[in-house]
Amino acid sequence: MKFSYANPTQIHFGQGQISAIAQSIPQDSHVLVIYGGGSIKRNGVYDQIETALADHRWTEFSGVEPNPTKETLDKAVAKIKQESIDYILAVGGGSVIDGSKYVAAAALYDGDGWDILIGKYVVDKALPLGAILTLPATGSESNSGAVITKAETQDKLPFLSPFVQPKFAVLDPDTMKTLPERQLINGVVDAWVHVCEQYLTTSTDAWVQEGYAEALLRNLKRLGEGYADRDSDEWRANLMWTANQALNGLIGSGVPQDWATHMIGHEFTALWGVDHARSLAIVQPSLLRNQIETKRSKLEQMGKNVFGITESADLAERTIDSIELFYHHLEVATVFKEHGASKDAAIDKVLSQLKHHGMVALGENQAISLETSKEILEQAIA
Repeated sequence: MKFSYANPTQIHFGQGQISAIAQSIPQDSHVLVIYGGGSIKRNGVYDQIETALADHRWTEFSGVEPNPTKETLDKAVAKIKQESIDYILAVGGGSVIDGSKYVAAAALYDGDGWDILIGKYVVDKALPLGAILTLPATGSESNSGAVITKAETQDKLPFLSPFVQPKFAVLDPDTMKTLPERQLINGVVDAWVHVCEQYLTTSTDAWVQEGYAEALLRNLKRLGEGYADRDSDEWRANLMWTANQALNGLIGSGVPQDWATHMIGHEFTALWGVDHARSLAIVQPSLLRNQIETKRSKLEQMGKNVFGITESADLAERTIDSIELFYHHLEVATVFKEHGASKDAAIDKVLSQLKHHGMVALGENQAISLETSKEILEQAIA
């Protein structure tokens, strides 16, 4: 266990905290408020932003879609360059915040912003960025990662840079009150898999990271099982904070990480528009069963410490079954049927994209080859 850890994002958590942006954004900034489809104008968030930025110079850019596309985001980049904007405020869920990170970096780059995603350009500067979270799921509001889609080629790729880490993030659980149920469920599932990717690997001696990961999983299990109480301040606040902690870098510090479920799941989203969280639920159980011997010790630990399953020879198998039942309780599918083609054709599409993106050695041991991915997809695709 050896690591360096810092999380410089200032968190403003709780009801009414959107007002804090007035002090968090420098008074002389020219701000671009980036958001999605306009729900913030219906739920009161936009009005609170107007009040908080009354003494700031600001403009807006809307229309960032779920799984944000380069094509849309490049329009925001052009607006920034034309209007000399020097600060970005992202208002939304992970898609808007991820997209704003791309915009913040691409706005200070003379070439094609997609160069960031393919590694042709390593980000060395970016516009400062703040975030108001309205959909808890990804943890993007206080980490340095983003995932962007190029619609033209159906490519969905991640990038990491400390330069796009938000300076601050507002987490007001009241912003969740008008979210559709599908998005709330996606938030639970997404956060769950984020923790698993950093926890369900090989055994470690990192008691803090493992114990904290288990605490977060128990929280998410409780939130899922108590989904009927979702219209309460307690439920909303605990999902928002748990999802943030799931991917702020702490539980992954100094321990092996997997992320194969994400890399394979990204292709389902790029090819068929599957919700990000639901793509993870489709891939994860099949991947865990395929990799069960590698992950047996951790699965057994999770079974005992998260699900309360008694010791047995098949404890790891029962843990995977419990994970799948958790998704089913939330009415989230774990097998993909809507590919509109034969099973073999769908598998070939995913494998072709994985190969194209260099995702040929995935997992904490880089042992998931294309052939192994095919075995996983045989179980995950109907």
